[in-house]
Amino acid sequence: MKLDNTLPLEYRSEENSNRIFGFWLFLGAEIVLFSTLFAVYLTLWNRTGSGPTGTDIFELKGVLIETFLLLTSSFTCGLAIHSMRLGLKKPSLVFFGITLLLGLGFLGVEIAEFVTYVHEGATLQTSAFLSSLFVLLGTHGAHVTLGLLWGAGIMIQISREGFTMDTSNKSFIFSLYWHFLDVVWIFIFSFVYLKGLM
Repeated sequence: MKLDNTLPLEYRSEENSNRIFGFWLFLGAEIVLFSTLFAVYLTLWNRTGSGPTGTDIFELKGVLIETFLLLTSSFTCGLAIHSMRLGLKKPSLVFFGITLLLGLGFLGVEIAEFVTYVHEGATLQTSAFLSSLFVLLGTHGAHVTLGLLWGAGIMIQISREGFTMDTSNKSFIFSLYWHFLDVVWIFIFSFVYLKGLM
């Protein structure tokens, strides 16, 4: 195992660098997945049949709350990684905890939004527009759920083992994943909600 002490802890071995590179490749595949879902949505967004349109069901207040929660969680995730690089275990865990709480809040608002849609008669079966909407938002929400479980596992590892090359590498890779979800949300906010509210 080749060590380079001039690099941040998460990059200090060739294996760790390869893991990070491999995760970038995985994110490339995720970009293809979400690009496909966006392409389907943008093709079907006006295929509402007799069902409601985006203007009928989208509510700006809830979307702004979701956006605030997720973007703030990206900031606190960055602070967690910064604290990790400074070797500050407790602040890093606090910032990771805040990140996960904000993500949980985002998920709660999104679930409430889905429940409201269904009560208003907007379901997967109602129209092609709603099918593509639910699949796109549901896929993103499933990724956030996975991120919450993953982040909780990393917090447990850090609290037990501290910052090792392994835990630092896992934490950094998790931060890449979490920032990626925020970038996807910005596209959802812009091309789904803002477009739908116009």
